[in-house]
Amino acid sequence: MTQNSSGATPSSRSYDLITFGDLCIDLVMSGGDVVPEFGQVEKIVGDYLVEMGGSCSIFACQAARLGMRVAILGRVGADIFGELIIDRMQQAGVDTRYVIVDPAYKTGLGIALNKGHDRAILTYLGALNAVEPSDIPEDFLASARHLHHGSYYLHTRLRPHIPEIFRQARALGLSISLDTNWDPENQWSHEIKDLLSQVDVFFPNEREALQITRAGDIVEAEKRLLEAGIPITALKRGELGAQVLTAQERYDCRLEPAPPGGDGIGAGDSFDAGFLSAWLKGLPLETCLQVGCLCGRAVASRPGGVLGQPDWGEIEKQLSKGPA
Repeated sequence: MTQNSSGATPSSRSYDLITFGDLCIDLVMSGGDVVPEFGQVEKIVGDYLVEMGGSCSIFACQAARLGMRVAILGRVGADIFGELIIDRMQQAGVDTRYVIVDPAYKTGLGIALNKGHDRAILTYLGALNAVEPSDIPEDFLASARHLHHGSYYLHTRLRPHIPEIFRQARALGLSISLDTNWDPENQWSHEIKDLLSQVDVFFPNEREALQITRAGDIVEAEKRLLEAGIPITALKRGELGAQVLTAQERYDCRLEPAPPGGDGIGAGDSFDAGFLSAWLKGLPLETCLQVGCLCGRAVASRPGGVLGQPDWGEIEKQLSKGPA
C-alpha cells in the first residue's frame, strides 16, 4: 500500500499539519426563495447561520479534532468576526499564534445563498487574501511534517510565491497537499500544472478536475491527472462519493447520503483533513479514503462547515462497523 513518505512514526517537529488560512465568516441564508431580486423586492427566508468559514480554516479545525497537531497562518480584522474565528479555532485545538489581527482590514465574509441542492456564494475578501510571503516566519515551515494549501485562487497575494514556498517546504522535508478550490475568475491558469508536479496529494472535486485538466469528461480528467505524475489524487464527487487514484492503485468510496438538515458547506475540506490525518498516521490508502468520506458526510449532515466535524473516536467506531 502507498503510504506517507514522511513515515507514520511521531515526529520531533511541533506540528503534524500547517496551512495558510483563508480566514473568513460564512453567513448562510437558507429556506424558501433565497434568490435575490433587484427593484427593492424583499423576500422572506427560512433561516440563517453565522459561522466560521474558509476552506483551510475548516480543514484545520477538522484535522485538530482528529488528533493532529495543527497550526494556521493568516490574517483577520480587528472586529467581532475576527474574534469569532480565533475562538472557533482554539476550541477545536488549532494553534492560532500565527494569526495576525490587522486593524487595516475587515475580516473576510462569504454570503452563501443555499437552495438545498445547490448554493451561490458572494465573497468579500478583506483580510482573507492579505497574507504575503513576508508574513511567513522562517520557523513556520520548518515546524511541521506536512503543508496543506487550499483556496489557491483566492490567496492572490500569496499565489505567485506558492511554487517557491512549496520548493522550500520540500527541501525542509515536508510532504505537501493542494486543494485549489474554485477559480472565481474562471481562468484556470496553466501554471497550476507546474505546481501539481510538487505535490504529494491533490484534492480536486469533479468540476475542478475537469477545468484544471481541460478534459471533456471525468474519465479523461482522471487519465490526465495520472499522466501528470501526481503521486496521489483524491477526487471528490459529491453524492457519488470519492475515489483515490495512484499509478498502481484505485479505490472508490460511496456512503449512504447525508441525512437532511445540512448545506454541504465545508464537506470537501473536512474530507481533505480526514484523508490526510489517516495518511499521516500511515494507514492504507483505502482507509484514508474511507476516513475522508466519513468526515465529509458528517459535516454535510449539519449546517455550516464545523458543527458536524467528528473526532477520531467517532471515526474509529464508524470504521469498525465496516462499509456503510
